[in-house]
Amino acid sequence: MKKRKLSISDGVLFVFVLLLIIPQTRKPIQVALNNLKMQFFSPSALEEEDQISLQPFSYQVTTLDGATSSIEVGKEKVSFISYWATWCPPCIAEMPSIQKVYDDYGDSVQFILLTNEEPEVVKEFLNKKQYTLPVYIPRMQAPNELNEKSIPTNFIIDKSGKIVIKETGSTDWNAKKFRQILDELIAS
Repeated sequence: MKKRKLSISDGVLFVFVLLLIIPQTRKPIQVALNNLKMQFFSPSALEEEDQISLQPFSYQVTTLDGATSSIEVGKEKVSFISYWATWCPPCIAEMPSIQKVYDDYGDSVQFILLTNEEPEVVKEFLNKKQYTLPVYIPRMQAPNELNEKSIPTNFIIDKSGKIVIKETGSTDWNAKKFRQILDELIAS
C-alpha cells in the first residue's frame, strides 16, 4: 500500500476544521466568513409581484429596560424590522452595517430590532460593541407575512405597509444600492 504525503492544503484544511470544532474560535471564524460573504451581497428590492402588503399594525414590544411600547408599522414611515440574536454569527456580521444605516437614517426610518434573548445579555452585547440601535423584545406574534424561522431575517416595509425587501442571512445594509432604495422609499 502506498502512503500519501500530506500537502500544505491538507494541513490548512485540517487546521481550519479543528478551529471550527473549538467553541472559542468557531464563532469568530463564522463571523469572518459571513463578513466575506457580505462583500458580494447587498439587499435588493423584491420584484413588484412578490411584494406583499401588510395590514398596518401596532407591534407590541418591551424595551430592554422593561418598558412596554407600541410601534406602528405600515403607517406613514418606512420600517426596518430585524429578527436577530447576539449568539448568531450572521447577525453579528451584519450588525455594523445596520448601525451605519441607523446613524444616517434613524430619524427618517423606523428601526425595530427584535430578539427573544434576555435583556441583560443584549445590553451587554450592545454596550461592548458600542451599538445604539433600538432593540426590543416582541410581546406579540408577528403577522404571518413577517414570520420567519431563521435569523437574521430583515424586512424593509414602505410607508403603506408593503414589504419591499426581505433578506435572510447576513447582508451589507450599508451598500450604496440599498441606500438608494431607502432614499426612494423615504421620498415617496
